[in-house]
Amino acid sequence: MKTVFAVLFAASLVGQARDNTPPEGFIALFNGKDLTGWQGLVELPKRDKDPEKYAAQIKAANEKYLPHWTVKDGILHYDGKGQNLQTVKDYGDIEMLVDWKIPPHGDSGIYLRGNPQVQIWDPEKNKGIGSGGLYNNKKNPHDPLKLADKPIGEWNHMRIVMKADRVSVWLNEIQVVDNTPLENYWKPSDPLPEKGPIELQHHGDHLEFKNIYLKEL
Repeated sequence: MKTVFAVLFAASLVGQARDNTPPEGFIALFNGKDLTGWQGLVELPKRDKDPEKYAAQIKAANEKYLPHWTVKDGILHYDGKGQNLQTVKDYGDIEMLVDWKIPPHGDSGIYLRGNPQVQIWDPEKNKGIGSGGLYNNKKNPHDPLKLADKPIGEWNHMRIVMKADRVSVWLNEIQVVDNTPLENYWKPSDPLPEKGPIELQHHGDHLEFKNIYLKEL
């Protein structure tokens, strides 16, 4: 009887992906063990063009900010006391998957090409407007099409597709942004950079992330 139960239990797990194991065609930006592939924040406009000076900027940022981002039980935790975490590599056109969880009144986001941002926040704190919108847009739509957030304290799943400067976002399988341009926050009169880092945004709140996957398009 125990053998039959074990077989049935194992069968029930078939098709259920393990955390931080990328689906076919994707890579894991977060390996579930450490911060490989990530670094402390050096904002896009502040990057020194000299490689040696930029390396020194990164070294200082890592020493200052990385201690606030830790990994436990396959989850990336942020203590709210440092700065954004950004990818070492720059990316252009992408499809990205990410699971996140925030506390009451929490605020965060996903920077694309080093520009803010696909919004993550507590809707109750923000007049019932949900997560997923392109918050810093001025000329183009910035609010999500629908409220799709799960209750605070539960995991949310986000899918982001970016081609050229246009972004589409699905939150918990519901589309909340439809092929909308993301504007250049740092230089509003310029087009969005062709490439830049992906960032997990700091806003002084405890944050949790896992299952961060990416496909370059």
